[in-house]
Amino acid sequence: MPAVSGKGSESKKAFLSARESIADKGPCRGTGFFVRALKDLHPWDVTPAQARAIQERLRGRLIQRDDFARIATIAGIDIGFEDQGTITRAAVVLLRFPGLETLDQAVARRPTRFPYVPGLLSFREIPAALDALDRLRVEPDLLLCDGQGYAHPRRFGLACHLGLLTDLPSIGVAKSRLIGEHGTLAPHKGARTELRHAGEVIGSLLRTRAGVKPVYVSVGHRIGLKTALAYVLACAVRYRLPEPTHRAHRLASDKQAQRAVSCDLSDP
Repeated sequence: MPAVSGKGSESKKAFLSARESIADKGPCRGTGFFVRALKDLHPWDVTPAQARAIQERLRGRLIQRDDFARIATIAGIDIGFEDQGTITRAAVVLLRFPGLETLDQAVARRPTRFPYVPGLLSFREIPAALDALDRLRVEPDLLLCDGQGYAHPRRFGLACHLGLLTDLPSIGVAKSRLIGEHGTLAPHKGARTELRHAGEVIGSLLRTRAGVKPVYVSVGHRIGLKTALAYVLACAVRYRLPEPTHRAHRLASDKQAQRAVSCDLSDP
């Protein structure tokens, strides 16, 4: 994997520095960086037709190659809904890389403002995701999103949208296929095969455990597909899902843990 911080003094120093920063800032006090991103790039009070036009316009700004110095921390993001879809809940867990120790975590909720429209889920989910990211006391180097990236009808899924808003390298790791066709996938861990649509490679199937269903990996922003696959596989040490998104999903399902790290936002 290019630009990966290895084991040793540099990785240890980065971890200790992040831990000290968290201790200094105290509970539920984030960087403030990610909420500011809500006002960048485009308005949020839009119709589905306007949202599609925004996707078409912004996809040309994506960087689909490795564009980062090193990766010392990875944030996994899981987004769900409560109260019959009226509340959007985002859980984020920040891990040290490559050790995968949990460094920080946060949960945020906000009223759902955008309707459920297939292909436009990022407009419904990202505001809460940015709120949760904003509660992290250290900015991540890489985002792993439970959802699609480039493997999207307009090549602008959740991981692309969130990566562009935050200007962070991002990867989409989905549990199911949205579009595209693929060949046969070998049964061993690490097996992969291209996911193609309209004559273009839009992602890859990746088997993270032998004999278990694969995940669908696609780039978001500032990373190439080969490197994205390497990071996802490096983070998939015990489960089908890589540890960052697995732990974010677990946090989202743990009511007791949520109470310790949640920040519910008033109506914006």
